[in-house]
Amino acid sequence: MRIFNGIDDFAQCVGEEIGVTEWRTITQDDIDAFAKVTNDHQWIHVDTERAASGPFGTTLVHGYMTLALVSGFLFDTYRIDGLSMGVNYGSNKVRYPAPVLVGSSVRGRIRLVSVDREDKWAQSTVQVTVEQELNGEAKKPGCVAEVVSRLYKAPAA
Repeated sequence: MRIFNGIDDFAQCVGEEIGVTEWRTITQDDIDAFAKVTNDHQWIHVDTERAASGPFGTTLVHGYMTLALVSGFLFDTYRIDGLSMGVNYGSNKVRYPAPVLVGSSVRGRIRLVSVDREDKWAQSTVQVTVEQELNGEAKKPGCVAEVVSRLYKAPAA
């Protein structure tokens, strides 16, 4: 966990990698829970028998589930002190270079792209690369996303 002392400290790292998370293994239970919440029950994700004879030989993690992991990766990687709050403002670019198969381990590699300042807040853009490995073998990233956050300064005491 990297801790920044305010927006100015954070902004000094533009262009740098600011952290890498621990590995997390994605289970079929994780995929099924995501399918239930999103109502996306496509067979390639949830039907283990049918997927076994499909093009990947097993079930796939939903692309949007892979993207949803990004939020937790940010919380696991860094904290900015001196804020009243930070909010998700959206994504500039999201790509899925390779499928993520059930049983894969994933982690986030975080790079600060930009910090644009306003009077009472700043807007940060962070690139998160969701790296993956399966059975100890590195694979192409499952997702690369630029996420945008609004960072609100804490009121002066």
